[in-house]
Amino acid sequence: MDAESEPYVRLATMRQLHQAVADLNTARSLADTLQTVADGIVANLGYELACVNLVRPDGDLVVAALAGNHAAEALITGRVGSRASWERRLLMGEAWGGLRFIPHTEGWVLLDDDVPQWHTEGPEPRFEDEWHPQDRLYAPMYASGGGSDLLGVISVDRPRNGRRPGAWGREALHMYASQSAIAISNARLRANMQRALVRLEREQQALRASEESFRQAFEYAPSGMAIAELGGDQQGRLLRTNDALCRLLGRPASVLRRYSFADLVHPEDIGTLLRTSAEGGRAELRLGRRDGSYLWVSLRNSVVADTADGPRFLLTHVEDIEERKRHELNLAHRASHDALTGLPNSAELRTRLGARLCARPDAAATTDVEAVDAAYGDVDEARGHYPVGGPGAHPFDHHVHAVAPDTSRDDGAKGLAVLFCDLDGFKSINDRFGHHTGDAVLIEVARRLTTCVRDGDTVARLGGDEFVVLADGLGAADAADLAVRLRNAIIPPIRVDGRAVRVGASFGIGWAACGMTAEEVLRSADQRMYVEKRSRSKVHRRAG
Repeated sequence: MDAESEPYVRLATMRQLHQAVADLNTARSLADTLQTVADGIVANLGYELACVNLVRPDGDLVVAALAGNHAAEALITGRVGSRASWERRLLMGEAWGGLRFIPHTEGWVLLDDDVPQWHTEGPEPRFEDEWHPQDRLYAPMYASGGGSDLLGVISVDRPRNGRRPGAWGREALHMYASQSAIAISNARLRANMQRALVRLEREQQALRASEESFRQAFEYAPSGMAIAELGGDQQGRLLRTNDALCRLLGRPASVLRRYSFADLVHPEDIGTLLRTSAEGGRAELRLGRRDGSYLWVSLRNSVVADTADGPRFLLTHVEDIEERKRHELNLAHRASHDALTGLPNSAELRTRLGARLCARPDAAATTDVEAVDAAYGDVDEARGHYPVGGPGAHPFDHHVHAVAPDTSRDDGAKGLAVLFCDLDGFKSINDRFGHHTGDAVLIEVARRLTTCVRDGDTVARLGGDEFVVLADGLGAADAADLAVRLRNAIIPPIRVDGRAVRVGASFGIGWAACGMTAEEVLRSADQRMYVEKRSRSKVHRRAG
């Protein structure tokens, strides 16, 4: 009879196992999967009580699901047992294939550990394989692959037939535990994927919000903004510009995309642009507008990246500083120019004159070490201190020396002439007609002097009625001719408020030469002017 019924038992067990595993695939979440594992044992594998203990991230096991007894479910669900206690139970259990069985005769030693458990009541067994209320049967669940990575433990109690499971019942429970481990792993994977998708969606939403914020900040910024390529063949090419920059330069965005800042910058500011670091650089320079004019701007650069390893771009902030720059240039001009005539003032004159002079005592080439040392300090080969040009170079080879021509003979030499001019009769005009007329005379004299010199020459006002002209590349005769032309330009009457007044002019010609200071050069020209003034007759010096 037993032999005849064995195929039926096997078939019934397989059907029950199949149904239990099929139910696992219907669960939608990790919590549903855990409860389905417990429910499947009670519904299909012939046990009245089933509990799923799941390994937590810290290693301990928590009662995650329970089926078959609502009182037990309310009492122990969520309670935690230590990993050490569980390992002790699994080690001391009798191995039933992949299962572990602890009979009631040995389970008394486990009554005081911290594993959550539910004690059922019932009569003592009447025969050898009858189930005792204190018997314990565990089905460990391991991660896929059959390794030693414990995923959880299923515990069962009270078989419905009242007997300890036979070979087929044990195998069915073991197979079900293996399938449950797969289902739980898959549920965890789905949960992790869902969390990752939610996190990704949030990150994408944050990124879209950030991009939109950047777009609005870029497009509607009150000052100019541009994004340019960084590196590659198109280094510096403008990829994107905002409305403020388009208005600033008077060019539409479609046109600006054809240019880089190097194409728009003023030729004199190319060096400034190139010296500006591409990464975090700042510069003040001029950019060309559509009408051909140039506008002073401040460029501030910062590097941005699309992704962690993606292409990098240059974000440039362009601020209009035309008004400030004009104010600065105006202040600089006022500091270096005469307020009345607009000519360079005394300080600017001395600066320009001093820039042409060095401390070398004469213009002839020399190897006089003492003269060199006196002018520029010792040449220290041991320390690598050499003149400009390196070892073997003359310390003055980088400088074009100012040389005074020999005025006693026409040797054809050219030099930097310094013409010191003092007006004759100006004081009487000031005293007779007032400072208003005197100022008008000075303004007109400045204009006449300026129109008589070449581009590159300097006409400066020292103060009062004294003017100085710097004219380079003149010989002695050239300088004398220039003084005559300047004097003749000043002599004609000057009309002020319907009144004609006249002034004369006395000129002294000095020569700038290296080895002299600016003060020495001006003093020399001043002295010659007074010699010339005294030598002229009173008739020629009197104002008309």
